[in-house]
Amino acid sequence: MAVRGLGSPVRFVLTGGQRGDCPQAHGLIEGLPADVFIADAAYDADPLREAIAEKDAIAVIPNNPSRATKHPFDRHLYAQRHLIECCFSRLKQFRRVATRYEKTARNYLAVVTLAATILWLR
Repeated sequence: MAVRGLGSPVRFVLTGGQRGDCPQAHGLIEGLPADVFIADAAYDADPLREAIAEKDAIAVIPNNPSRATKHPFDRHLYAQRHLIECCFSRLKQFRRVATRYEKTARNYLAVVTLAATILWLR
């Protein structure tokens, strides 16, 4: 999920639970104007860092513990990552999102889209 500076959802992708986070990030950031991209250590990959650098943006991603060459990151900017956690929390206040009543991925994506739209209208 990609959120704006105030924690409103901008884009999200529904994937299977066995899929990794980082491969989905390229599609999420494509075409998004931003000066800073903040993500957790699961997104620490050189191709993603290069894609962010091509956008002339700053990658605020902590290093994966297994990384040989460490990249510096701004801890004060990283503290703003709570906005995405708050966005997930607000989405989970919708019961159908939190409990996944929907049986199909298509229907669940529709419910998440509706909940995200309601968050934007608030």
